[in-house]
Amino acid sequence: MKPQPVHTPPPVELRVPTEEDALHWHRVFDDPEVMKFHGGAPAEFSVYEELTARQRRHHAELGFCLYTLLDPADGAVIGFTGAQPWPWDWGPAGEIEIGWRLGRAYWGRGYATAAAHKALEVVRTAGIRRVVSMVDAENERSLAVTRRLGMRRAETVITPVGKRTAYCHRLEL
Repeated sequence: MKPQPVHTPPPVELRVPTEEDALHWHRVFDDPEVMKFHGGAPAEFSVYEELTARQRRHHAELGFCLYTLLDPADGAVIGFTGAQPWPWDWGPAGEIEIGWRLGRAYWGRGYATAAAHKALEVVRTAGIRRVVSMVDAENERSLAVTRRLGMRRAETVITPVGKRTAYCHRLEL
């Protein structure tokens, strides 16, 4: 039996989102394929202005947030990864969700998993003992990340907007 190759995760750098990151997130996510499972169409710039501001507040108040994910080679913004309180009154309301979103040019390189592991360390240090992840049932890439993180599917949810099937995964920290 041949030994399996050891996969070394790529180095990742996370930072608290800056005001300028609203523009970076808007640009890197301005792709229908990236947004396929996040509303289907690229979001307006104002959405990212509010989102990055909210993440700065989360970091200040909770000690964690959705962090800007940087390409270690050149410092370019490639997406976000981190955790935040579930922001809706449906699904896992009141729980902490870990999530990730990367620009398409960075898919398939292990960045989401490596960054999520790093974000889990921060969340654990902040005293959180369990996280969830809501993933569209057709989003195979993100479902694979949940498996690599050791998450377990806990329930199936039909989203109120779009009536899509999503899986809620849980991980005890």
